[in-house]
Order: sequence, then structure tokens, then C-alpha cells
Amino acid sequence: MTQKFFFLFTACIFLSSCEKDITLPSSGEEPTETGSHSKTGPIKYLASSRDQTGRDYPAPWSVTRKTLSGGKQAGVELLTLDNGKIKIVVIPTRGMSILEVTSGDLRLGWNSPVKEVVHPSFINLESQGGSGWLEGFNEWMSRGGLAFAGAPGRDQYISKAGDKVEQLLPLNGKIQNTPASHYEVLVDPAPPHRIRIRGTLFEAAFKGPSLKLVTEISTVPGSDHFQISDQLTNEGSSHQEFQLTYKGSYGSSMLEEGAMLFAPATRIIPMDDHSSRFIQKWDTFRGRTEGFKEEVYLLSPLSDTNSQSMAVLSNRRGDLATSVRWKTHELPCLTIRKNTASEEDGYHTAIEPGTSYPFNRLVERKYGRVPKLAPKETRTFNLSFGIHQGRQSVDKLIAEATQLQTQENLKISPEPPLTK
Repeated sequence: MTQKFFFLFTACIFLSSCEKDITLPSSGEEPTETGSHSKTGPIKYLASSRDQTGRDYPAPWSVTRKTLSGGKQAGVELLTLDNGKIKIVVIPTRGMSILEVTSGDLRLGWNSPVKEVVHPSFINLESQGGSGWLEGFNEWMSRGGLAFAGAPGRDQYISKAGDKVEQLLPLNGKIQNTPASHYEVLVDPAPPHRIRIRGTLFEAAFKGPSLKLVTEISTVPGSDHFQISDQLTNEGSSHQEFQLTYKGSYGSSMLEEGAMLFAPATRIIPMDDHSSRFIQKWDTFRGRTEGFKEEVYLLSPLSDTNSQSMAVLSNRRGDLATSVRWKTHELPCLTIRKNTASEEDGYHTAIEPGTSYPFNRLVERKYGRVPKLAPKETRTFNLSFGIHQGRQSVDKLIAEATQLQTQENLKISPEPPLTK
């Protein structure tokens, strides 16, 4: 283990937002500056296969950085991990979220009314009645958390000092609008040479939480799959509540009228009365519909013998799909959001594994869905994503999800849960 860590560390490029843009060659020579220019500013190569002499990669790859300028996106950093098959655009400035993933003309992402990649300094989480989070929401993958997530509203709890506290919690927590303290690029020296972008974020306050999130986005050269691997640590001296959700928002390429969702589950419940009216069609999608009101469904995901669950979104023809896999002992809840509004209003659906459902923390605590971390305890969360093209590949994926569902019949509960 020590030897493996040593070699991994030597392949590491340590970076921060205040450092100079450099390329680190695999040999012992001094790093050299490189890059070309785009409309948004200079593009800098942080690492690439061309600099890794003596290694055989199945496809050329690179990790580049650029800084946006103008408007509310001024100063936002974007990292693009191109593995030769897919391009993953990471936003260190916005909680290490993922703006989009592309493969040729295919795209995991959506067209939000928010056109800029908004810098957190322009976000007031308490605006719009605690829904200020929405003023920057346009990523494909965004997190909710860390101390809290879910709907805005007042929470009541006992503080570390034993006092009864009432607090207004804004939508989806703070981590999405927290810049990474630092990030680094690592390349495994041994095949298959996994490429990793690792970032560290902190959510801490005096007399409050002391949480650290180390997140890693990784892929293998030439692959159409990638992973998110997170480690959440309570650095405080007392037990700490936490919530963590992973919202994947899909609008481009996959979503269309007649698209299908396959998400093996034991039970599904509508989040509200409106959603209950359409629950029998929870797994099919409409086309772009002006004035559409969002529908939200709460699923208890079904897992295999390895505690792994999955969800698959397929286009109407069944020749293009995307998948996400996760462990249910890490993320026991799954939320499906259907927002098939007009394109201008943000046509998309969200597939959201998490530690809880999107009610306010006060509600989730009553249902026992707000876990705690012991002092110095670390928990891990792993999600694997894939892009699947061709009828044969998609049919195989759907068959896997369908087979998993045969383990138990899906129970559809038409009434939303009590929240008071």
C-alpha cells in the first residue's frame, strides 16, 4: 500500500487557484508553461498523454484549465478532462460540480435559463425565500449538502451546547456554492492509467459543523464511463448530522417525448398531491410542454447482492442511454424530478441518489433519514456513470435493470408522505 501511494503521489500535479498554470512532464525536467487561447481566456494544459513518455495509453488524453470572464461568471475556473472518448467539464469554483459531459454530439446536461456559470460570490442563498441556490443552477451534476440539503424552511434542533435552536435553512445547502480550497490531477502509473481530478472542500463554522469533503472525478483513457468518489469527514469533536445528494440533470440528447426511465425499486411515493395525479406514468416522459408543473417521485431503490442499485434513462428509440450506479448502504434514497417544461424554462429530468429525500431537514429527521458522523469519522460515497450507444448495448442495460426489478414487485403508494 505504501509503495502504491508513493507512485501515485509522484504522478500528482498539485494546483490551486492562485498558482501559475503549468504542465508537469513525466521526466524530471522543470515544468513548462503552455496553452492556447479561447474566447473565455487562455486554455492551459495541466497534464496530457503527450507528456507521459514511456507509457502506452489506449487513447490520447488531457486535462486543461481555463478561467471565465465577464458578467457573473468572472473568475470561475473550468477543468476539462478529455479521455479521448468523453469530455468532463469540472467547476472547482462551484463545489467541484460537473457542468457537462460530452461525447461527440452527445451531451449529459441541460439548457438552464441560467446561461452563465455563476460565481458563488453572486449567489445569496437566502434570496427568493431561501431558494437563491436556483440563481446559479445549470450544471449537469450538482450536490446538495453538507450539513443540510433539501427544501428551504425552518429547522429546530438541539445545538452542541444543549440549547434549542431554530434556523432558516436555504435550498440544498451550501456545498454547491463553496469553491474548492485546492485541487490536484493524478494519473495512476499502472494500467489502465486512471485519470483523477481530486478536490477538497470545507463546510465549517464556529459552534457549528466542521465537515471536509474530498471528491474525485475519474475516468480511464478511451472509456465511455466515469466515476465520482467522495469522502466526507467530521473534523469536529462531537457527532454531526449530514445530508448529501447527487442531482444529475438530463435534458440534451437523452430526454425527449417517449423517453423511458428504468429504476428498480421496492416502493415509489409522490412528493406532493400534484405528483400523485401522474404517478402511474412516473417512468415515461413528455415532450417540451409550456407551463408544465414539476413532478417529484421518491423511490426506495432496489439493490443486488452487492448492495448496488442503478437507474437508466433511455431515448425513445432505445439506441441511446445513460446510466448511474451506486451503493444503497451509502445512498439509500432516490428522487426523480420530471420538469418537462419548455426549452426556455429548462426542459430536463433529474435522477438524484442521496442520503435523504428533498424535504426540509426537520422533516427528514422525523423519518430517521438524517445520519450522523462520529468525531473524526469518514464515510465514502461512490457513483459510476456511463454513456451507452447502439441498440444492442442499450437493450443489455435495460435487461439488467428489468432483471433486478424482478426480485421484488414495485409498490406504488399514491398518497404523499405526511410532513407535519
